[in-house]
Amino acid sequence: MKYKPHNPAPLNAEELRKIPPNVCYPIDTLPQPDMALYASARKTVALIDTVIVQPRDAACFHVPAGHFFRIVSINGPQVGDLNLWNAHDLNEKFYSGKTRALHGTHISTGDRMWSSFPAMRPMATVTYDTLDWYGWDEYGGSVHDVIGTRCDPYTNDVLTGTDYHYCCHSNLTRALAAERGISLKQAEPLVHDVLNVFMCTGFMPDTKQYFMKASPVQPDDFIEFFAEIDLIGGLSACPGGDCSSTHSSDTAACYPLQVDIYKPEQDALKGWEPPAVNGYSGSHGIT
Repeated sequence: MKYKPHNPAPLNAEELRKIPPNVCYPIDTLPQPDMALYASARKTVALIDTVIVQPRDAACFHVPAGHFFRIVSINGPQVGDLNLWNAHDLNEKFYSGKTRALHGTHISTGDRMWSSFPAMRPMATVTYDTLDWYGWDEYGGSVHDVIGTRCDPYTNDVLTGTDYHYCCHSNLTRALAAERGISLKQAEPLVHDVLNVFMCTGFMPDTKQYFMKASPVQPDDFIEFFAEIDLIGGLSACPGGDCSSTHSSDTAACYPLQVDIYKPEQDALKGWEPPAVNGYSGSHGIT
């Protein structure tokens, strides 16, 4: 709340404020990834493809189910906006809000990226993160957030009254359109809220507004994922560079990002199967 209250507090205001919170979605019963299996499998991998995402641009890449992919910082501090789609049905896409509700505002090793309704299943699992040392800083900031929505030209227009064509939303739209051979108009509704890879963010202590600060990412840092289903990924190298001051800019220092795709040995994932779509019947209780 950023404005002065118009109403007096009730006599029991402090009592009401002291009511302890409850986690909305306790995850004690959430199916857990087999991290020991993934750790064993990742020791057997062979690099099969590399995609370079140019600064202030985006690129798509394919990851078969049961493969690993890494997003790597290569030349300088750079954050990226990641979209994921089911390679066979683009309507099943990464659901950042549900991922946030289950795992928290930032994700790291062992957390999963969940897909949209009605499938709602794990799309990818974080298997390694060289920035896991960062934890939480004195401002309440951390790395790899599922808070931000992606920089976009529409909000930029509202705030500045100017057109900017290299926002991550625009970059991802162009990349997906080119990848699938569809129009920009068809691609744009499929672009969705992101995992902000390497971005360091939190909420201001007074206004609770979303903040960003200089990313701690350095060359050779990476975050690695296991593809639970056949994926198309879209990654934008944010025009804000390390997002230390801005996220829609032609002046910020920007660097490329690299996506490496790895195939494990044939028997390394023995017993693993892609997750089934969500078990809800879909009747919505209507008979």
